[in-house]
Amino acid sequence: MGGRWDVGAGLESLAGYLGCPRETGVGPGLSGRELCPSKKGGAAVGLTRKGKGTKWMLVTDGQGIPLGIQLASAQRSEVRLAESTLATVRVPRLGRGRPRQRPGTLVADRGYDSDAFRQHLRRRGIRPCIPFRHHRRPRPGPKPNLEAYRDRWHVERTFAWLGNFRRLLVRHERLLGVYHGFMLLAFVLICLGRILE
Repeated sequence: MGGRWDVGAGLESLAGYLGCPRETGVGPGLSGRELCPSKKGGAAVGLTRKGKGTKWMLVTDGQGIPLGIQLASAQRSEVRLAESTLATVRVPRLGRGRPRQRPGTLVADRGYDSDAFRQHLRRRGIRPCIPFRHHRRPRPGPKPNLEAYRDRWHVERTFAWLGNFRRLLVRHERLLGVYHGFMLLAFVLICLGRILE
């Protein structure tokens, strides 16, 4: 039973086999946690002013209950992601029939100010409630009706509810599907909390 078993004996050749770009520095013990540096980031991770992140695109009802979500790279603008986020909404009807996919009114902030997006909403039969950006010149014609914009705080409150889940604030998961699953679990907990109130 004698003899010495060296943990790092064959690891240098293994690291070369794995195609590591640098030496492992493995001697009598492991000097680091990894033999080969892994790729950082993952799907839907992009650069922001504060670092790297994932953008949460969220659709809620009038009470702040989440109806649809899309996770995307933080670099992409919100207007480009808005149409695909609306496509994630599926609200079942009480009786038979296909689920509802179009809200009556869409309330959004100035980041969604785009004539093309407004036209897309009107073609689908959705009334847009989006204020114009400050630097934009006023257009001739009727001004948009912004009465429903007062209720946009429901969406911000939903983002605050999601912020209470620490697992969502800092993304540790490399796989987007796992992170999306944690987001859906947070949705379930939010809905249960609203039902049990």
